[in-house]
Amino acid sequence: MKNSILALLAVAAMVACKKNETTAVDQSADSSAMAAPADSTMNVNDSATVTGTGTANSLSDQDKKFADAAAKGGMMEVMMGELAAGNGNNAAVKALGDMMVKDHGKANDELKKWASTVGYTLPASLDTEKQKEYDDLKAKKGAEFDRAYTDLMVKDHQKDIAEFKKQAIEGTEASLKSFASKTLPTLEHHLMESEKAKSAVK
Repeated sequence: MKNSILALLAVAAMVACKKNETTAVDQSADSSAMAAPADSTMNVNDSATVTGTGTANSLSDQDKKFADAAAKGGMMEVMMGELAAGNGNNAAVKALGDMMVKDHGKANDELKKWASTVGYTLPASLDTEKQKEYDDLKAKKGAEFDRAYTDLMVKDHQKDIAEFKKQAIEGTEASLKSFASKTLPTLEHHLMESEKAKSAVK
């Protein structure tokens, strides 16, 4: 776009050169005006690039903390859901795992789309604590796995709901606040289903 603007300005300058002396004086004013937009266009483009990352830089600590936690939590929910769907002993546990993979996979995609829009880099892997929880769960089998998984899902979703509510109220970035508000009912449904599954495997 910058090149096409410069090309148009260059054509305008050539046309102005063919006019009489009075216009030539105007043309020199035009050429200095022409230089300014060319420079300011560069600055606008530079600041637009900064604005892309600037949007990420202007996120509040609450927004960044929430986005990072939601990304890691969402990844863990999908990974553990896949484990539950495959390793679960109880049908309720397998169904819960399938639901987590589907719903958290969708939420993760929405969060990635948001991050891409504002130029924010989300964590690409689990932190040490979440990785340990995953590894511990992966080592369990049968009824022990079912109890551990459902217990984790209840605790995790209680924590998630608190974090998403906090973001919906205290967040500063409008689309991230909207994501938190929109995702809350799904998390509340997950908590209810996790509690049901936990009761089924006692």
